[in-house]
Amino acid sequence: MSRKTDHTDTSSLENFLRPIVEQFGCDLEAADIAPAGRRRLLRVLVDRDGGISLDDVAEVTRAISKALDADDIMGDGAYTLEVSSPGVDRPLTLPRHWRRNVSRLVAVTLTAGGKVTGRIKSASEEAAELDVDGTLRTVAYADVAKAKVQIEFNRAAPGNDEAAPGSNAAGTVEEN
Repeated sequence: MSRKTDHTDTSSLENFLRPIVEQFGCDLEAADIAPAGRRRLLRVLVDRDGGISLDDVAEVTRAISKALDADDIMGDGAYTLEVSSPGVDRPLTLPRHWRRNVSRLVAVTLTAGGKVTGRIKSASEEAAELDVDGTLRTVAYADVAKAKVQIEFNRAAPGNDEAAPGSNAAGTVEEN
């Protein structure tokens, strides 16, 4: 029996894609289908610890494309497949997102109200430790309403507290 979906069931789509993506040591961050003229756009976001290269994205794309061609989960309509890594503006919603952004500056909105901005020093499965103006503060993920990496211009290299004298880091953006 053929498997058909209503083409908007992201849960079924993610369950189909997850094992394919995991073969490459990656995590499926999101899968989403949107109309794009007469076609549909299947957008798949993948990531892993240490980041993902363009070669990795190409391998994952080929594997997903081959699996989709062999299955009818997308139905008969035309679609475009887009596989990429999440951008720096992705909200931090899972422990792995925090772990992958250790040393980055984050803005956190707390569920109890108030905001905290600090640099991630470490991240566990339950909480992150932030350096907030030189003071370490543990923030439990359960207490976070929203968290987002802040884009930094003139950022010193990881491990350095400030840029080397005479260096010109102006205009550079650090991204995952």
